[in-house]
Formats: sequence, structure tokens, C-alpha cells
Amino acid sequence: MKRIFQLLIMFIGITAMSQNSEMKKEDQIKELISNSFQKIFSDLDPQALDTYCTQDFLLLETGEVWDMDKMRNYLDRASKQKSEVIRFNSFDFIEIKIEGKMAWVAYHNKAEFKSGEKVVRELNWLESATAILTEEGWKLQLLHSTIAEE
Repeated sequence: MKRIFQLLIMFIGITAMSQNSEMKKEDQIKELISNSFQKIFSDLDPQALDTYCTQDFLLLETGEVWDMDKMRNYLDRASKQKSEVIRFNSFDFIEIKIEGKMAWVAYHNKAEFKSGEKVVRELNWLESATAILTEEGWKLQLLHSTIAEE
């Protein structure tokens, strides 16, 4: 009886550690999405592309295909525009699936564009992304974005 109890405790411990590990991975994917949008689309930081995206990254943006060259050109043009408007991103995650070194995530993305405290524009998207676990951590490989009504 004592042996069965010990095995049961071990099984529960291993199961809990496995679930905890999956939660940590899910949190890493959420941080990848949140941090990449902050650095790339809010801060307009071109170096963030190398930090958060694979070299073969593609963005499918409302019917257009954006590769890394198009992303860099966009960031270059956008960073040259002087604007008082600041972009704030928020996410409502629908689902995250992780299989080994690959993950996909589906979420709602909301961007508020503010000038001071005033919201001057708001956009909503339904998005999905795939991520690859690299030696440097999780990186986006594909992002699919569709404008959504909120």
C-alpha cells in the first residue's frame, strides 16, 4: 500500500510539472506576441525583426504578403514620419498549441492610437501566428492578420 501511495505521489508530481512547463511555454508565446508588437509596430524598431522573427518570416496582412524586406521598408518609412500619436496594443488570446519546437496561436489584437490621452483611432484584427523555438528562444515564422469589426 505504501508503495502504491509513493507511485501515486510521483505521478501527480510529474503531471503537475508537465502542466507547469506547458503553462510556461504558453506564457512565452504570449510574451512573444506582446513584445514583438510593442517593439516592431509601436516602437518601430527594425532590430526587433531579427529578435522576434525568423529570417523567412512572412506577414499575411489583409490580402498582402509582407516578407522581411517589405517589413524593413515599412519600418524605415514609418520611423521617419514625425507623429505625436502612440500605438498601444492589447491581446485576447483564443488558443495556443505547442508541439515540440513549433507553436501556433490565435488571438484578437486591438490597437489604440493615442495623442496624449485622446484615442484618435482604433483598429481590431483577428490574427494567428506560428512560432519556432530557436537557440535564441521563440521566434515568429508566420503571422496572418485580418481586419475585424469589434
